[in-house]
Amino acid sequence: MHRLVVPGYRGSPAGHWQHDWLRRDPRAVLVDQEDFDRPDLALWLERLEMAVRARPGSLIVAHSLGCVLVAHLAARKPDLPVAGALLVAPADVDRLVHRCSDFLGFAPVPRRPLPFPAIVVASRNDPYAAFDRAAGLADAWGAGLVDLGDAGHVNIASGHGHWPEGFVLADGLTTARAAA
Repeated sequence: MHRLVVPGYRGSPAGHWQHDWLRRDPRAVLVDQEDFDRPDLALWLERLEMAVRARPGSLIVAHSLGCVLVAHLAARKPDLPVAGALLVAPADVDRLVHRCSDFLGFAPVPRRPLPFPAIVVASRNDPYAAFDRAAGLADAWGAGLVDLGDAGHVNIASGHGHWPEGFVLADGLTTARAAA
């Protein structure tokens, strides 16, 4: 099964766990955006939808704004063939738009149940989303919730380069899907 790696705002540079994932997992494919520094919901949705259609039944591995992108895609195209999603450190764009207009097109965050199994991985000290907000999104999306404790934004700055726990969580989603 392919794994579609969906970075968030500013992409996932060398050293980020998503970059490491792409290097280590031969099934991983980057969902590239024309400009990770200028989020555009319509363009980003188009790229993600094309990636899902090109690799039906893939598992999505998203970070930050990429998680919100996945929720928007699921709300608009619930019949797309997605096996599941690992949603790591979803950004609270509803709050962030007040500080940065780059996220305006992504707000409000869809709060419908996702049409595929999902796990939200959240941190108690993420500067881009309070834990309670991430937990609320997991609940609204019908997703499981993994509490990483004080793990920051689960990025390079918080020490998440090679992140083996992410592989374990993704494998758990894949196994659960196969058993269903």
